[in-house]
Amino acid sequence: MKIGYPCINQSLSCRSSRTFRLRSYSDERLLSTLAGNLACLGEILRYNAGHGILFFRLTSDLVPFASHPVCTADWQETFREEFSAIGAYIREHAMRISMHPDQFILLNAKDPDILGRSIAELAYHAEVLDLLGLDTTAKIQLHVGGVYGDREAGIARFIDRYLNLDEPVLRRLVIENDDRRYTARDCLHVHAETGVPVIFDTLHHRVNASYEEAAGEIYPDVAATWGSRDGLPMVDYSTQDPDGRPGRHAATIDIPDFLGFTGAIRPFDVDIMLEIKDKEISALRALAALEGDGRLVRNP
Repeated sequence: MKIGYPCINQSLSCRSSRTFRLRSYSDERLLSTLAGNLACLGEILRYNAGHGILFFRLTSDLVPFASHPVCTADWQETFREEFSAIGAYIREHAMRISMHPDQFILLNAKDPDILGRSIAELAYHAEVLDLLGLDTTAKIQLHVGGVYGDREAGIARFIDRYLNLDEPVLRRLVIENDDRRYTARDCLHVHAETGVPVIFDTLHHRVNASYEEAAGEIYPDVAATWGSRDGLPMVDYSTQDPDGRPGRHAATIDIPDFLGFTGAIRPFDVDIMLEIKDKEISALRALAALEGDGRLVRNP
């Protein structure tokens, strides 16, 4: 079991997601921004390794506008050595890496322009993980997408598009349940038709109107969707912000609830991404709370 957090380390002054406005794009600006983002990513990974945080979600904004037609910079070749060095550090410290394109990436979109942009963005994410030299345990997670007034048709479109993806994306893509549209059981149906692994999102499962099963009841079926080449199943964990709309992530980790979840899925071993607002602070608290759990991976 590895514990992680997404994208931003609040203890550090830098961000690996610096970007700029599309109208001010130039190849030179992209390359200088990417240089800073990669340098910051290295800082974040060194912090994580030094604190036993061995799971991290890379920002989708690492390379600004990488999938946009405006991007003509050969950023892959320019920074090939930097990507390789970061990837070597990740492997040396036995870290797990994931990525999560934003909510506008819809593989089951009815609009062909949205579909085209979504496929291009997924290809960019896969290229980043490939440049890092990471194996197929480094995943790109995605929601099933929109319902568009017909849930079954939306699922069928996703299945059809998934089966026609290029191999670099196909070997990394995983799907997760969401808080309003597609439940964990819906995702399991998609898996049955495609073989795509399913990420279990605890908060989405709780607030989805179709929620009927406790995490410990459904989780064995979710865990079974992951094969040996996929690595340990990945879980997104959070609790509800009591002052926010349903599905809004909590400000900090609820340790009793967290330990209740990790206990409920025992004996399954998982890697847990904490989708909690205080990021590495909650990750450090989670690591301390799990002291004595034999599933927890310490620094190699």
